[in-house]
Amino acid sequence: MRTLQNHVGGHWTASAADGTGDLVDPATDELVARWPVGCAEDVDRAVTAAAAARPAWSALSLDERLAHLERVADTVAAHTDELAELQCREMGKPVGLGATFIANGVAALRGSLADARSYTFDTTTTHPNGSSTRVLRHPLGVAAVITPWNFPVLNVLIAIGPLLAAGNTVVLKPSERSPLSSTRLVELLDLPDGVLVLVHGDVRAGGPLAGHPGVGLVRFTGSVAAGRAVGASSGHSLHRSVLELGGKDPVIVDAGVDPVATAQAVAFGAFVNTGQICTSMERIYVHRDVATAFVTALCEAAAGYTTGDGRDEKTVLGPLVDRRQREIVHRHVTDAVDRGATVLVGGAVPPGPSSFYPATVLTGVDESMLVMTEETFGPVAPVRIVDSWEEGIARAGDSPFGLACTVYTSDPAHIASAGSVPAAVTWVNQWQGGGPGRVYEPSGDSGMGATGSHAAFDAATRPATVHVGAP
Repeated sequence: MRTLQNHVGGHWTASAADGTGDLVDPATDELVARWPVGCAEDVDRAVTAAAAARPAWSALSLDERLAHLERVADTVAAHTDELAELQCREMGKPVGLGATFIANGVAALRGSLADARSYTFDTTTTHPNGSSTRVLRHPLGVAAVITPWNFPVLNVLIAIGPLLAAGNTVVLKPSERSPLSSTRLVELLDLPDGVLVLVHGDVRAGGPLAGHPGVGLVRFTGSVAAGRAVGASSGHSLHRSVLELGGKDPVIVDAGVDPVATAQAVAFGAFVNTGQICTSMERIYVHRDVATAFVTALCEAAAGYTTGDGRDEKTVLGPLVDRRQREIVHRHVTDAVDRGATVLVGGAVPPGPSSFYPATVLTGVDESMLVMTEETFGPVAPVRIVDSWEEGIARAGDSPFGLACTVYTSDPAHIASAGSVPAAVTWVNQWQGGGPGRVYEPSGDSGMGATGSHAAFDAATRPATVHVGAP
């Protein structure tokens, strides 16, 4: 068991805060670390160190910065298994699954470096009268990156690539619910002192960081409530912010699809990572023509998502991150049952220690239930039968959230209309994935600020124009 420290200006330092919080392995209830609760003084030290490092970092050529970041990618790739083990200890993710997502993070980092090479940081246009206009993209300065607990390594790698490549320095505050792997990640990386600063804590660190006057950008991934607070703080200080918040993502299963294959795909989208993905399938609208076969196959698939310790290679479904999250998930299930829904698989809290919760299938759900209106973030698949494609589209879009939508259909006209659901991304006949040029921005309560491809560099830089008159 260790007490975590901040990493500021190349040195490990104790927090100025007095209190600590406990990090418990959700599979065993074992105390594995203590983290400092954080304070404004910690944040001020972190931002000061990052600001001091910024001039030298931004003065490097793009190729020099990218060479540093290529070494970051190589280092993370070489330590994937170690980082996956730490993720398992801190938030329960099965080691094999964790390694896969860390590899995805390395690929995303390498992709952002390729995007940096093709991004236009400096362009000049000469006009017919001989005058010229030069547009420069300057780094914003210090970027605050506040990451969630569900993908503690992946989210760091996605965030820092464009920010550091563009010449910013970064203050990273990982979630206090999964700080181990982020700490080890920072230990491993050989970046110049102050380029990537680590500060631990809960809202007592996150709040001061979001509102710190020395920060130029806040990139936050987390809940809607926390995102509103971060957005308010950054707005008050006139910081730019990129917020990826909660989701209640729908999936529409059209008539004419293979119900068994589709049910297996939906089970994966609903249950993988124990449902703790912001784009998990949390509302399932199934056409009546295929509903019976689909639900039967979904229940059979759910039974195969067995729970267990993520260090066991046979484990498919690890525990939820902690008891608090399990309470939310089970409250959604019991609320649905109280209002008339039926549990076909799962739905019960296992006895004994840990934070396990089984893959659960509900039918007979409607929009009066929490499980259809609030983010569950657990392995729960609520199924509502619809009588037409149009009803499925309408119900899918009737939500304050707008993060992702998934559609399974063989109808070309329905494929063409799938993008009408307000969402940052719509997947058709697949879940996750997309080309290297993808750009997305959440809709509604799911956040604000575009990311992906060139949009990530637009967010990481400030345009400035130099106009030179005709000679």
